[in-house]
Amino acid sequence: MKKIGEIKEEFAAVRDGSFSLLYEKYQSDERAGVQALIRQYRKREEDLLKEKLRIESMKQYEYKYEHLGYLCGIDEVGRGPLAGPVVACAVILPQNCDILYLNDSKKLTAKKREELYDVIMEKAVSVGLGMVGPTRIDEINILQATYEAMREAIRSLTVMPQLLLNDAVTIPQVDIPQVPIIKGDAKSVSIAAASIVAKVTRDRMMVEYDAAMPGYGFASNKGYGSEAHIAALRQFGPTPIHRASFIKNLI
Repeated sequence: MKKIGEIKEEFAAVRDGSFSLLYEKYQSDERAGVQALIRQYRKREEDLLKEKLRIESMKQYEYKYEHLGYLCGIDEVGRGPLAGPVVACAVILPQNCDILYLNDSKKLTAKKREELYDVIMEKAVSVGLGMVGPTRIDEINILQATYEAMREAIRSLTVMPQLLLNDAVTIPQVDIPQVPIIKGDAKSVSIAAASIVAKVTRDRMMVEYDAAMPGYGFASNKGYGSEAHIAALRQFGPTPIHRASFIKNLI
């Protein structure tokens, strides 16, 4: 009789995701460890199936418009913080995109966002980024700055899409047809991918700012108005990356 450790190695060695032969082989093994192993892998398969079905439901807009050609998801991050840029991302995924766990970036852990960032950058047809800094935000207001960042993200694509799938907004001064989708980062894989890349890009920038301008907690608060951030702002004054129009009532 095989040791449980050896059976674990058998399960771990499966590469095609099909465990049915192993379930059949060991279903009569009454050892608690073996039965627990079978339950563990059955649960994994169930969870994977649920995830595949969830991702399929998030492709409804991609399926609806795929006949048009390249579809581009667009989202932004950083409209609310007191400091740092607003960052927009445009992502064109392949039609047969098989990336799992895409979701609104706020619903994912930082570790999962980093993992998905690498997968998206590897598999996407094209990724474009746009960002607008604090000075420009103060000049034209955050909404117009967001539109500007989105237009820059579109321009930086290496492939021009036939349709834009946007998270909730219609971007002015863009000739490409657009479909605004309320809560689109939870309803479209393309928009979800854009939200993840935008979030990771901006978070990495804020960590760098924290190293250059310590004391405000940029690495942890990402420029948002946490209690500690506001206290530091009142104690040390604003930095070059603070938005004057956002902090005028705080200091």
